[in-house]
Amino acid sequence: MVLFDPEGTIVIRLTRLADYAVLLMSHLAERPEHVFNAAELAAASSLPAPTVRKILGLMSRGGLLLSHRGQAGGFSLAREAAHITVGDIVCLVDGPVALTECIQDRPGHCDLEARCRVRGYWQKINGAVQRALTEVSLADLACPALALPIADTAPAPVLSGAR
Repeated sequence: MVLFDPEGTIVIRLTRLADYAVLLMSHLAERPEHVFNAAELAAASSLPAPTVRKILGLMSRGGLLLSHRGQAGGFSLAREAAHITVGDIVCLVDGPVALTECIQDRPGHCDLEARCRVRGYWQKINGAVQRALTEVSLADLACPALALPIADTAPAPVLSGAR
């Protein structure tokens, strides 16, 4: 989704649910041997329990979490944290990353497709975003000591012709 902030800067955002899913999965990755229940994760993340349950269900149905039944039941990672990427999580929640409709592998969806001069560039940009999401694993997120520094919070330059 492309949005504009009040200054007119282009901002690309994931859905709130995808953001929360990455947060919850990183909690699970910090203690991969532990089986977490929804209440524990809701308390640890300060997220509403219904939201946590929804995300855990999505992650379980998508094969990223194992569901454990019984009194000590809950959820654990389905594979090692190093083998689950932020891209895996985002795709389960939001679907494939597609910054514009013309790159969703649906030919004929756009009236301008046959004469569009920028479609190839959008595909290149989209590929870069997808690669970035797949280069960060849950193992990376579970090691706060190794975290990358937060980027400069100065507003990004406004692209000419944006809006």
